Amino acid sequence: MPFPNDFTWGVAAASYQIEGGAAEGGRVPSVWDVFCRKPGAVKDGDTGDVACDHYHRYEEDADLIAGLGASAYRLSISWPRVVKIDGTPNEEGLAFYDRLIDALLARNVTPWVTLFHWDFPQHLFDRGGWLNRDSVRWFADYTRIVVDRLGDRVAHWFTLNEPQVFLQNGHGDGFHAPGLKYDTPALLRCAHHALMAHGRAVQVIRERSAIPSRVGLAPVGCSFIPATESAADIEAARCATFATGDQPGWLFSTAWFAEPALRGHYPEDGLSMHGHHLPSDFEADLPVIHQPVDFYGCNIYSSPTVKAADPADSGGKPVPVPEPTGGPQTMFRWPVTPDALYWGPKFLADRYKLPVYITENGCAGMDWVHVNGQVHDAHRVDFLHRYLASLQRAATDGVDIRGYFQWSIMDNFEWDHGYQLRFGLIHVDYATQKRTPKDSYHWYKKVIAANGV
Repeated sequence: MPFPNDFTWGVAAASYQIEGGAAEGGRVPSVWDVFCRKPGAVKDGDTGDVACDHYHRYEEDADLIAGLGASAYRLSISWPRVVKIDGTPNEEGLAFYDRLIDALLARNVTPWVTLFHWDFPQHLFDRGGWLNRDSVRWFADYTRIVVDRLGDRVAHWFTLNEPQVFLQNGHGDGFHAPGLKYDTPALLRCAHHALMAHGRAVQVIRERSAIPSRVGLAPVGCSFIPATESAADIEAARCATFATGDQPGWLFSTAWFAEPALRGHYPEDGLSMHGHHLPSDFEADLPVIHQPVDFYGCNIYSSPTVKAADPADSGGKPVPVPEPTGGPQTMFRWPVTPDALYWGPKFLADRYKLPVYITENGCAGMDWVHVNGQVHDAHRVDFLHRYLASLQRAATDGVDIRGYFQWSIMDNFEWDHGYQLRFGLIHVDYATQKRTPKDSYHWYKKVIAANGV
């Protein structure tokens, strides 16, 4: 079966990773601008100062997105570009997004806007960042500025992108900006404030948007694959998907963020292990966090496999199943696990009763321009073919899948890895900024035209 006739086929990117223009148009520094200048923080000392120069080349990039046949483009707004240090709107920064949104709409590409994709303003970080409860108000004020300016044309919004990543990697492990290693109480206070910021942003969008809008968030799609399709293994994978652990890095949790945002409470197993680290009055904030949303966006690249400890016990404890020796991996060393796009959306839709959008999915490669002037990335074509087949299976089985956003439309700044890895459908020569659509671009164009048949 094909995907639904109104299925959203899209591509995605993020402000710091592609825009460049870091010191232009009144933009102020973000935590990533500062982090990139710490010796050894980013591969080869790379920065996002220029990135893909999208700030100046957005018209060309809009042509490439439209040429793909994509119906939607997921972009993010740079908070430091649109709000001045004194908290007032930055007209030059907002005018850039005016031009970008208009360029997309003129090409029949629907903008899906993410409010926060990790570029927290440095001057606000210096006042405590997410650790400061005022961050909730700062984010709401920023959201108000953006919605007041773009809410007459933008009808699809995401609040936060991957809170698990910017919190655990940036505030717990320290290898992402702002490079902190907080203890658990401080880390969970940051997470709590980020969840409150999500809730307040939803309220602001509902209050201020000039046109009917749909709102969601885009966390990491932390899911598990059952080793077999036995009832016991499926239940083990479901339990693992929504469990809150106590091992290092446990904040890469679906439930810790989804339960308060979508159900109004933290998960019980998580509270039993970590609740004493939360602010003493956290329950009073849950009504702010728990706001009605219209869809669940999830970023899924790779998922581990588990089985039931006791095959006869349908509620048995999940047991990890090792990846096969020498199995397929991307250049990020992430295992290739296409069934992630079947079981992840299925478990999420079953539990939260919301339409699901895959808001990021793709693979890292080391692509280059061949002697014939083309970029032959057969590995990416094969990767996307396998994953989309699994997503199509989910749709055929009745899972409410509404859309898919490939990551990424173009090669870009890959955080602490700098420009070492390439995720794009379009190759970017960072020295010349020449764009070269890869074989995967042309393949995905055919998929979109055929609605996935």
